[in-house]
Amino acid sequence: MSIELLTVLIFGTMVFFLFMGLPVAFATGVTGVIFTALIQGPSAVNVVPTRIFGLMTNYLLDAIPLFILMANILERSGIIEDIYHMVYHWLGWLKGGVATATVAACTMMAMMAGVVGATEVTMGLIALPQMLKRKYDKLLALGSILAGGTLGILIPPSIMFIVYGMVDNSSIGQLYAGGFLPGFMMAGLFIVYITIRSTIKPEMGPPIPKEERKSFRELLQLLTPLIPAGLLIFLVLGTIVVGIAAPTEAAGIGCLGAFLIGFFKKRMSFKGLVDSAEVAIKATAMVMWTLFGANIFIALYIMVGGQAFVQETLLSSGLSPMGVIWVMMIILIFLGMFIDWVGIVMLTVPLFGPIIRQLGFDPIWFGVLFGVNLQMSFLTPPFGFSLFYLKSVAPPEVSTIDVWKSAIPFLGLQFISMVVCMYFPEIILLGPRLLFRG
Repeated sequence: MSIELLTVLIFGTMVFFLFMGLPVAFATGVTGVIFTALIQGPSAVNVVPTRIFGLMTNYLLDAIPLFILMANILERSGIIEDIYHMVYHWLGWLKGGVATATVAACTMMAMMAGVVGATEVTMGLIALPQMLKRKYDKLLALGSILAGGTLGILIPPSIMFIVYGMVDNSSIGQLYAGGFLPGFMMAGLFIVYITIRSTIKPEMGPPIPKEERKSFRELLQLLTPLIPAGLLIFLVLGTIVVGIAAPTEAAGIGCLGAFLIGFFKKRMSFKGLVDSAEVAIKATAMVMWTLFGANIFIALYIMVGGQAFVQETLLSSGLSPMGVIWVMMIILIFLGMFIDWVGIVMLTVPLFGPIIRQLGFDPIWFGVLFGVNLQMSFLTPPFGFSLFYLKSVAPPEVSTIDVWKSAIPFLGLQFISMVVCMYFPEIILLGPRLLFRG
């Protein structure tokens, strides 16, 4: 059977299972097992547990439950509320200032624990009622939370970079260093957009009333949350970048730091810790099963010659190297509409990584560009995860269509950021060069 026909059958079967309602983990895993048995014989299925065991014993993956646990501890300990309260009063006097404060708080949250879901839900509960109460444009309010929350996939300590680095055999520290500037650039674009819209139409984002504004002395007193936040950022990011700890150790230290901060602020109980651990276990199980299923699927496809087929197809297409990158980016955008980021990483990185290296591109540049692209997957209907996170905590008057419509302009800004990073690679490579390559 030709590789072209096998490709259609394998991917067609996976899509069929997805449309039947199976999660990505099982759609990919079942497809992999079925075709492995059909092509190589039933005895070949014995290799499946071996591949899964290799993932289960990978030390780097220990960081995933730890970062998820840290994000849940931060959510329950009130640290995020303190940060939002601080930036709310510092920036609220601006036009669109509450929405700007939301993006700024999301950026700080992303630097403490790169978990999108926790940020979206927390900001939806804290910031959205504030903006709706102050008569903010509904779509602007929703969009600022959606866009700000997705920064956790790009700004270190992003879980996505851990999985990407493991699959591509790239330096996670360099991926982290490369994610800083694009992440901050994107946050800046969101803030500029909010400010311009609120300046053109002041009723879209009115500033907080003068009677609610704080004096400069009071504003300085509100800066106290920066101390525990800065300490936590150093414990996690500082130890990784300086080389003191690997991501797994840094995540463990971050969990301890987040718990101690919440404990000393008398906002973290034993029950809160248990609840945080329970949520972290459930989220980790979803991520790990997706890793297992997609790993089985891609191992099958590579075994039947899929990697060579994709490589030959793209390299012999007559496209320029940047044209090949565009094809990859379009594929990622399309996949992001239907599959979560874990599945996308596991399915595409083993195929794209060798091509990137053969074309002479820096694998760290492509890894971060990959992350910039994946940000869009959280906002693209019909299955963008952030859309569901925010809708789950939004007031009843906020419809699903409202949430979808609010994401559109910010999707455009994310796309612009991706194009800028494609054609100006120094935005990504400056950090790794300064911190790791001299």
